[in-house]
Amino acid sequence: MVAKKAKRKVVLVLPDIRSALNVGSIFRTAEAAGVTKIYLTGYTPSPKDNFGRINKQISKTALGAEKNILWEKIKPTQKLLRGLNQENFQIVAVEQAVKSIDYKKFKLKTNTAFIFGNETEGLSKKILNKCHQIIEIPMCGQKESLNVSVSVGIVLFRILNI
Repeated sequence: MVAKKAKRKVVLVLPDIRSALNVGSIFRTAEAAGVTKIYLTGYTPSPKDNFGRINKQISKTALGAEKNILWEKIKPTQKLLRGLNQENFQIVAVEQAVKSIDYKKFKLKTNTAFIFGNETEGLSKKILNKCHQIIEIPMCGQKESLNVSVSVGIVLFRILNI
Protein backbone atom coordinates (compact mmCIF):
# COMPACT_ATOMS: atom_id res chain seq x y z
CA MET A 1 0.00 0.00 0.00
CA VAL A 2 1.30 3.44 -0.93
CA ALA A 3 0.99 6.17 1.69
CA LYS A 4 -1.12 9.18 0.73
CA LYS A 5 0.69 12.49 0.45
CA ALA A 6 -0.82 15.24 2.57
CA LYS A 7 -2.15 18.19 0.57
CA ARG A 8 -2.09 20.44 3.59
CA LYS A 9 -0.10 20.54 6.77
CA VAL A 10 -1.92 19.11 9.77
CA VAL A 11 -0.40 19.49 13.21
CA LEU A 12 -1.59 18.48 16.65
CA VAL A 13 -1.34 20.58 19.79
CA LEU A 14 -1.56 18.60 23.03
CA PRO A 15 -1.76 20.87 26.09
CA ASP A 16 -1.55 19.29 29.54
CA ILE A 17 -2.19 15.66 28.62
CA ARG A 18 -1.54 13.69 31.80
CA SER A 19 -1.00 10.15 30.53
CA ALA A 20 2.17 9.16 28.73
CA LEU A 21 0.27 6.14 27.42
CA ASN A 22 -2.27 8.45 25.78
CA VAL A 23 0.55 10.52 24.28
CA GLY A 24 2.17 7.39 22.84
CA SER A 25 -1.11 6.25 21.35
CA ILE A 26 -1.64 9.70 19.82
CA PHE A 27 1.84 9.55 18.24
CA ARG A 28 1.03 6.18 16.69
CA THR A 29 -2.32 7.37 15.31
CA ALA A 30 -0.93 10.72 14.10
CA GLU A 31 1.94 9.05 12.26
CA ALA A 32 -0.49 6.64 10.57
CA ALA A 33 -2.73 9.56 9.54
CA GLY A 34 0.12 11.61 8.05
CA VAL A 35 0.20 14.39 10.63
CA THR A 36 3.08 16.80 9.98
CA LYS A 37 4.07 17.56 13.57
CA ILE A 38 2.95 17.22 17.18
CA TYR A 39 3.38 20.05 19.67
CA LEU A 40 3.49 18.97 23.31
CA THR A 41 2.62 21.91 25.54
CA GLY A 42 2.26 22.52 29.25
CA TYR A 43 3.03 19.42 31.27
CA THR A 44 2.32 16.91 28.49
CA PRO A 45 5.08 14.28 28.62
CA SER A 46 7.41 13.96 25.63
CA PRO A 47 9.16 10.95 24.06
CA LYS A 48 12.44 12.13 25.57
CA ASP A 49 12.95 14.09 28.77
CA ASN A 50 15.24 17.11 29.23
CA PHE A 51 18.20 14.75 29.69
CA GLY A 52 17.52 12.77 26.50
CA ARG A 53 16.14 9.72 28.30
CA ILE A 54 13.41 7.79 26.50
CA ASN A 55 9.94 7.83 28.06
CA LYS A 56 9.20 4.10 28.24
CA GLN A 57 5.42 4.52 28.48
CA ILE A 58 5.27 6.64 25.32
CA SER A 59 7.64 4.26 23.57
CA LYS A 60 5.50 1.28 24.60
CA THR A 61 2.28 2.58 23.01
CA ALA A 62 3.80 4.55 20.10
CA LEU A 63 5.69 1.46 18.86
CA GLY A 64 8.36 3.58 17.18
CA ALA A 65 6.03 6.20 15.70
CA GLU A 66 7.62 8.79 17.99
CA LYS A 67 10.79 8.39 15.90
CA ASN A 68 8.95 8.92 12.59
CA ILE A 69 7.03 12.12 13.26
CA LEU A 70 8.31 15.59 14.09
CA TRP A 71 7.52 16.79 17.59
CA GLU A 72 8.41 19.71 19.76
CA LYS A 73 8.03 20.41 23.46
CA ILE A 74 6.84 23.97 24.12
CA LYS A 75 5.68 25.18 27.55
CA PRO A 76 3.50 28.21 26.72
CA THR A 77 0.53 27.08 24.61
CA GLN A 78 -0.60 30.67 23.97
CA LYS A 79 2.71 31.59 22.31
CA LEU A 80 2.51 28.53 20.06
CA LEU A 81 -1.06 29.38 19.00
CA ARG A 82 -0.03 32.95 18.13
CA GLY A 83 2.80 31.56 15.99
CA LEU A 84 0.55 29.06 14.21
CA ASN A 85 -1.97 31.82 13.56
CA GLN A 86 0.79 33.99 12.03
CA GLU A 87 1.71 31.03 9.80
CA ASN A 88 -1.93 31.01 8.58
CA PHE A 89 -2.93 27.78 10.26
CA GLN A 90 -6.60 27.32 10.98
CA ILE A 91 -6.73 26.54 14.70
CA VAL A 92 -9.41 23.98 15.56
CA ALA A 93 -10.24 22.83 19.07
CA VAL A 94 -11.82 19.43 19.62
CA GLU A 95 -14.00 20.10 22.65
CA GLN A 96 -17.58 20.14 23.86
CA ALA A 97 -18.61 23.78 23.93
CA VAL A 98 -21.59 26.02 23.30
CA LYS A 99 -20.19 27.18 19.94
CA SER A 100 -18.96 23.77 18.75
CA ILE A 101 -20.14 22.06 15.58
CA ASP A 102 -20.37 18.36 14.80
CA TYR A 103 -16.93 17.21 13.65
CA LYS A 104 -18.51 15.53 10.60
CA LYS A 105 -19.54 18.97 9.30
CA PHE A 106 -16.02 20.40 9.49
CA LYS A 107 -14.17 20.74 6.18
CA LEU A 108 -10.39 20.96 5.99
CA LYS A 109 -9.56 23.93 3.77
CA THR A 110 -6.06 25.02 4.73
CA ASN A 111 -3.15 24.10 6.99
CA THR A 112 -4.79 23.13 10.26
CA ALA A 113 -3.77 22.75 13.90
CA PHE A 114 -6.07 20.46 15.91
CA ILE A 115 -5.98 20.97 19.67
CA PHE A 116 -6.99 18.13 22.00
CA GLY A 117 -7.25 18.84 25.72
CA ASN A 118 -6.58 17.35 29.11
CA GLU A 119 -8.26 14.04 29.92
CA THR A 120 -10.43 15.43 32.74
CA GLU A 121 -10.50 19.22 32.33
CA GLY A 122 -10.55 19.55 28.55
CA LEU A 123 -9.38 22.85 27.06
CA SER A 124 -9.35 26.14 28.94
CA LYS A 125 -11.45 29.11 27.86
CA LYS A 126 -8.19 30.96 27.14
CA ILE A 127 -7.29 28.34 24.55
CA LEU A 128 -10.82 28.09 23.14
CA ASN A 129 -10.85 31.86 22.62
CA LYS A 130 -7.76 31.56 20.39
CA CYS A 131 -9.43 28.99 18.10
CA HIS A 132 -11.03 29.69 14.74
CA GLN A 133 -13.39 26.73 15.11
CA ILE A 134 -14.51 24.31 17.82
CA ILE A 135 -15.66 20.86 16.78
CA GLU A 136 -16.97 18.00 18.87
CA ILE A 137 -17.79 14.32 18.60
CA PRO A 138 -21.45 13.84 19.58
CA MET A 139 -22.04 11.49 22.51
CA CYS A 140 -25.03 9.14 22.72
CA GLY A 141 -24.27 7.28 25.94
CA GLN A 142 -24.07 8.21 29.60
CA LYS A 143 -20.39 9.20 29.46
CA GLU A 144 -19.67 12.79 28.49
CA SER A 145 -16.48 12.17 26.54
CA LEU A 146 -14.07 9.71 24.95
CA ASN A 147 -10.46 8.99 25.78
CA VAL A 148 -8.30 11.70 24.20
CA SER A 149 -6.33 9.23 22.10
CA VAL A 150 -9.56 7.70 20.76
CA SER A 151 -10.86 11.18 19.90
CA VAL A 152 -7.67 11.93 17.95
CA GLY A 153 -8.16 8.79 15.85
CA ILE A 154 -11.82 9.47 15.14
CA VAL A 155 -11.26 13.10 14.15
CA LEU A 156 -8.14 12.56 12.04
CA PHE A 157 -9.39 9.60 10.08
CA ARG A 158 -12.78 11.18 9.40
CA ILE A 159 -11.60 14.67 8.50
CA LEU A 160 -8.51 13.58 6.55
CA ASN A 161 -10.60 10.98 4.68
CA ILE A 162 -8.16 8.17 5.28
